[in-house]
Amino acid sequence: MNATLIAVALSLVSAGAYAAAAVAQARLAGRTDPSAGALSMMGRGAWWSAVGLNAGGALLHVAALKCGPLTLVQPLGALTLVAAVPLGARSAGRRVSRTEWRGTLLTLVGLAALLLAAGGAAPHDTLSLPEALGVGAVTMALVATLGRPGARPGLRHAAASGITSGVASALTQTLTVAATDHAGPLLSWRLVTVAVLVSFFALGGLMLSQTAYRGGLGAPLAVVTLANPVAAAAIGLILLGERVQGGVLGLIPALIGAAAAVQGVVLLSRAQARTADGAPPDPAGPAPTAAVTRPPSPSRVVITAPSVSAPRPAEPLTLRPEPVGTAGGPG
Repeated sequence: MNATLIAVALSLVSAGAYAAAAVAQARLAGRTDPSAGALSMMGRGAWWSAVGLNAGGALLHVAALKCGPLTLVQPLGALTLVAAVPLGARSAGRRVSRTEWRGTLLTLVGLAALLLAAGGAAPHDTLSLPEALGVGAVTMALVATLGRPGARPGLRHAAASGITSGVASALTQTLTVAATDHAGPLLSWRLVTVAVLVSFFALGGLMLSQTAYRGGLGAPLAVVTLANPVAAAAIGLILLGERVQGGVLGLIPALIGAAAAVQGVVLLSRAQARTADGAPPDPAGPAPTAAVTRPPSPSRVVITAPSVSAPRPAEPLTLRPEPVGTAGGPG
């Protein structure tokens, strides 16, 4: 079978595993006290289920990286959000909304255009040790900037998670290609260093995404989905010599596809944000809030009722004790 088809098939299954993990993480984050640290969730079974799904998705992703270039495999990560739509709808006991269908269609059309422009050859080039260290240093600087403490860390942590995950994928491709080509020793300083960086960035991306999902699944998942392929494709194009098919003319369908995919991801993220917060996808959602705000108005009527009996100070000493008794009786 063609290596490109194998890479696409593996990426499809990997996206399904990642989507299930994202839904599980979002549900876990929604049931966790925001003041609790991320480490406190490691004692829960739901956390380890999400870790297992992420691990399965990662193994399939590694296999896809062995068969296809970064510019082909990484954009398919947007299918994670597409797969999360039916999974999220099923867990919420609802139907997929029109906005979600439109977002899914735009994302799929955009990814199809990107696949036509991406290079289909199996990867052969790998990062050297100085290049890997340089990529690691730049990534850690970005994560330190985006992951700083703040009142609303969601989107910043999501961007940091997407970047670290994309860099981890690029480093994983170097590790996989170098280990399977048998071009050098398996325990070289380069491969050991790359393996340590992969472990560090993969775990960091997981923890950052868990923190980001505390603000809801929609927007953070969209940022993670978009930042991941951008970081990986930048490494592939700048350091690994990957090319876009068709040269300059090939950039036109690639840019159109990227714009369509981004629009689709935005639509999906908005729909996921509503469902993750427990709100219905249709405009009927604000009705309960109107009903909740009405009860205070009767209380104002009750408060103004004593003002009707305010003229009673004409008999100040004899009648004052009676309102106190009558008010306390019904209570």
